[in-house]
Amino acid sequence: MGAVGLLYVGAVLFLNGVMLLGKVNPQAAAVFNLFVGALQVITPTYLIFASGGDPQAILSASGIYLFGFTYLYVGIGLLAGLDTTGVGWFSLFVAVMAIGYSVANFQLLGDYGFGVIWLYWSFLWFLFFLLLGLKIERLQTYTGWVTAIQGWVTGAIPAFLLLTGYWQNRPLTAVVLAIFGAVVFLGLVPLTGRRIPSFPPSARRPATPM
Repeated sequence: MGAVGLLYVGAVLFLNGVMLLGKVNPQAAAVFNLFVGALQVITPTYLIFASGGDPQAILSASGIYLFGFTYLYVGIGLLAGLDTTGVGWFSLFVAVMAIGYSVANFQLLGDYGFGVIWLYWSFLWFLFFLLLGLKIERLQTYTGWVTAIQGWVTGAIPAFLLLTGYWQNRPLTAVVLAIFGAVVFLGLVPLTGRRIPSFPPSARRPATPM
């Protein structure tokens, strides 16, 4: 069930990335954020109740709430026209916690690939903090590209591999993901120096997720 939720995390990240790049109206993106946010709150609640008290199952499910609350916060904020500092500073909390979940995946759960994926998410949510919390607007284009790419690399593709039984929980998976992230996200820096808005300021309040 968690893999199903992860698939739609990939979808909402991709959509939010495209929104930051000025290709999707923020209010239009808000509705899907609410859908996925609700799913990412219902899913871990079910997984925890069905875990039978298994500490590792509860640990794995607990991190999903970080994303569910982010998407709900983003969706409501976009529709209500709220200032982005609230979701921005919450994103800093998520970024810090994601480092803890990364360590837990490496040391407690033995899932090396998702240990690296949690580091991806920590980096992304830190970008959200800089963009939305501190309002460093020159990062909008870079953050948009990172968000859209992570939608596929940390969400849609791993989820599909898990659902089809092809996910490889091996150290090599972690190494490949780490190299890909370093090369792509560093390579994007000189290519994304300017914002490219497509909507008037009143309709372009940057707010993204996870």
